[in-house]
Amino acid sequence: MTHVIQQNLTRILDHIDILSQQYQRPKNAVQLLAVSKTRTDDEIRAAHAAGQHHFGENYAQELVGKAQRLADLSIVWHFIGPLQTNKCRLIAEHGSWVHSVWREKEMRLLNQQRPSHLPPLNVCLQINIDEEATKSGLLLSQVASLCEQSQVFPQLKLRGFMIIPQPVVALDNQQNNPFHRLHEHYLQLRSQGFALDTLSMGMSDDYPLAIAEGATIIRLGRAIFGTRLAKGSVSEV
Repeated sequence: MTHVIQQNLTRILDHIDILSQQYQRPKNAVQLLAVSKTRTDDEIRAAHAAGQHHFGENYAQELVGKAQRLADLSIVWHFIGPLQTNKCRLIAEHGSWVHSVWREKEMRLLNQQRPSHLPPLNVCLQINIDEEATKSGLLLSQVASLCEQSQVFPQLKLRGFMIIPQPVVALDNQQNNPFHRLHEHYLQLRSQGFALDTLSMGMSDDYPLAIAEGATIIRLGRAIFGTRLAKGSVSEV
């Protein structure tokens, strides 16, 4: 298992370097986030031994359990799943990043419940880039307002945006390319003075296109650990 995970990580990191050169991205501009939802402690330890330090979880209690059991490792924990207000305290106390904030109430709770001895919690706003009725997230027209509101929460640090788009098939169709549309909006808000530096986008099947369009964090699970049925039949990334 350790050998396979190490091989997968090496292959992915090499591919990220190739894509970064191809699309004229700075070296180390793209961070690999290992999606470890439903994965065992041993699998996470194997990935960590191979040099991976950033891991993403979809369920607050699973994140807390793993953070406690793997406290001997230098892991940066990211929460990337649907955010429930009654779980904000767990995430605020044990996470370093949360990628799925899209309401002022969530920001307020995370800010209130972030322990004062910890650095500010890194936050990405989740954007419903395809305006799907079944998905959480802000519409693009709502993003600037929540960016403004985030500035009153000292225990939070707004870093950027996260999307989970519909499957992307066309590499050259910018109008229908959700990664391109998000990048354009990100640049627009940066030009207005917001200190943004993160685009969390791209998963196992579409990360090359995301890197081409400015992704700074790509979220990969299956490509690192192999296929496994996700908890609650949530699809693998």
